[in-house]
Amino acid sequence: MYKIEAKRPYGGKEVLEDYFNKELSKLKRFFDNNMAFYSYYRTESTYLDHTYFVRGKHNVQLGLDTFYFEIDHSFSTSHDYKVAKIIANDLIEDYLETQLSKTATDDKPNALPKLNWTGSKTALTELIYALHSQGIFNNGNADIKPIVKVFESTFNVDLGDFYHTFMELKSRKINRTKFLDTLKESLIKKMDEQDGR
Repeated sequence: MYKIEAKRPYGGKEVLEDYFNKELSKLKRFFDNNMAFYSYYRTESTYLDHTYFVRGKHNVQLGLDTFYFEIDHSFSTSHDYKVAKIIANDLIEDYLETQLSKTATDDKPNALPKLNWTGSKTALTELIYALHSQGIFNNGNADIKPIVKVFESTFNVDLGDFYHTFMELKSRKINRTKFLDTLKESLIKKMDEQDGR
């Protein structure tokens, strides 16, 4: 982020959009060059963990970075750096998308008022996954990540590693839909109050 901001050019909307899109293209190149591992990581697979994430085990046919040959093999595994890079790239991508969104809205004099999400990030993650599970965006064809980005941009919130948050929601022993249950109760209460019950 420091490097991106230090090199940010002066100029209008088109100049900045071109700059941020070029930075996004760099992330896409990394994705394209590591597509198989991205798929393995994103689907939370484990069948190759014994090769990817055990020290002293490496297979040059599994797409090793040249960086691997410079690291301390008694400390690092063949793919731990690649996972760190993926996580970092996701954060940088979110940052760049936010900057692009700001660039687009800066030129709109009649922009909608800003709403800030002041509830917990876990609650918003629960809500987003609930909406996604109903398939109400793009006839059920929208992936979870763009939905998250829209909510983050709309409500000025950074949900961070929302995949991990969802895993924590799934692992709850009781009341896995705590926020949704509270929403339902609050709405029914409001309806009852307005009906004079």
